[in-house]
This record gives sequence, C-alpha cells and structure tokens, in this order.
Amino acid sequence: MDDETVSLEKHFRGKESPAKLYAAIVDFPGFVPEPDFEFRFTGGPSPEKQYLHLCRITDVVPEKRLTYSWRYDGCAGNSFVTFELKEEKGGTRLRLTHSGIETFPKDNPDLAKNNFVEGWNHIVNISLKNYLEGSGK
Repeated sequence: MDDETVSLEKHFRGKESPAKLYAAIVDFPGFVPEPDFEFRFTGGPSPEKQYLHLCRITDVVPEKRLTYSWRYDGCAGNSFVTFELKEEKGGTRLRLTHSGIETFPKDNPDLAKNNFVEGWNHIVNISLKNYLEGSGK
C-alpha cells in the first residue's frame, strides 16, 4: 500500500450484520449501487470553500464490497474508495480503503492525507455508528 493510502477497520459488534452495514453505506436518495453509476456531492473544509466530488461505482458485490472512484471537478487526480464487509464472530468487520490520494495536487492543503484520515474516521466511527443506532434500519 502506498503511504498516501488511508485504511481503517472497525468491528461492529452484535446485530450489525454485513447486510445491515451495506444498507447503511448505500442509503442515499437516488443512489444505485451498480457498476458505472455516477454520483456527486459537495463538501469541503468550510461553507465558503466547497469541492464538487465526482464519483463512479467501479465494483459491487452486494453486502460484501463496494468500490467507487473519487475525484474533484476541475482538479487533477483520481482516487478509489473501497468498503469491504466481512462477517465475524460477534458482528461484522468493516474495512475502508481510500487509495490514490497521492494523485491529487500536493500544493492544495485541503487534499492532504491527514484530512482524509480525519474525515473517514469521523464517518466510520461516529456518523455510521450513529446512523445504525438511531435509524433502526
């Protein structure tokens, strides 16, 4: 793995099956978890500084793996995000890998690896956990 790759794992205990975690990952209005489906969203470090994220699903194995490309409108570089789910005794292991970050411009501090690490840690350890606990889905 490249030094710029972000990789993290979390073990969800108890009733969080691969099917339930997969459903939470793909639960977005209009999102279709099929190869070549394109989606976009806006996000950034502040309301004044936002980036249009352009993504395309490249690989899907329902309830096991989802991979999509991740790039920014008007910006060089392309990366890939993969969610892998594996049932384990007592729950499910989620492994998230974001590779290709090194292809983004080095002169833009917003696209530094530490920002991706912080963002993915928040999504996996806080947002996804809260979604699963609060939604009942």
